[in-house]
Amino acid sequence: QVPLVESGGDSVQAGGSLRLSCVASGVLSDADYMAWFRARGANKREGIAAIARDGFTAYVDSVKGRFTISRDTDILYLQMNNLKPEDTAKYYCAARRGGLMREYMLRDWPYDESDRGTQVTVFS
Repeated sequence: QVPLVESGGDSVQAGGSLRLSCVASGVLSDADYMAWFRARGANKREGIAAIARDGFTAYVDSVKGRFTISRDTDILYLQMNNLKPEDTAKYYCAARRGGLMREYMLRDWPYDESDRGTQVTVFS
């Protein structure tokens, strides 16, 4: 299992902001693609944001304009603004070495995913 460790989850009022972080020494710096997934309740994980080594980013429509993914050597970030109750979920990061067609950047199967996650709860 890839040793990715997420942090930054919290309970926040709707309209608020959070920044999630994901660290994995020696893993993220070698990754060609990194992504954030979330799982709401017992639902399957949903890819919400991804970033390629060249800086190209992809977002699911529900978070466009509100969330921003970024990376800095061994740390992956997810800045979340204007949070909504439907953003309540457990958030996981993921990394991939090797090529990937951009249309698959938000799919779960190309990635080595964390099994820890960090909980985000948004209340109205």
